[in-house]
Amino acid sequence: QVQLVESGGGLVQAGGSLRLSCAASGSIFTINAMGWYRQAPGKQRQLVAGITTSGTTTYTNSVKGRFTISRDAAKNTVYLQMDSLKAEDTGVYYCAAGWVPRSPIEVRPQDYWGQGTQVTVSS
Repeated sequence: QVQLVESGGGLVQAGGSLRLSCAASGSIFTINAMGWYRQAPGKQRQLVAGITTSGTTTYTNSVKGRFTISRDAAKNTVYLQMDSLKAEDTGVYYCAAGWVPRSPIEVRPQDYWGQGTQVTVSS
């Protein structure tokens, strides 16, 4: 099992920035990718960004150029730097981890989930 602990959510004005962190522990050898999903009220959870241990990244179109996903291998931690935030970025952000194909078309880990952290962007 892999445990994921998220931090960094909160309330921010449109145009502002937040950084989310997610620390993984447990059976780390069973995962090769981590990522962030977002669930807005009344909507399905969707992938925001993912990153593999080799550095391959995926971003959903709406956050390209504004969000940056990165990882610190020594700390088993993944970060999501969110800049130029918009009201439509509001939602619960979930950290996820899992095993993805070696050369994925899209980095979409889904085996383990964190508890979620609320991000609210006021317009």
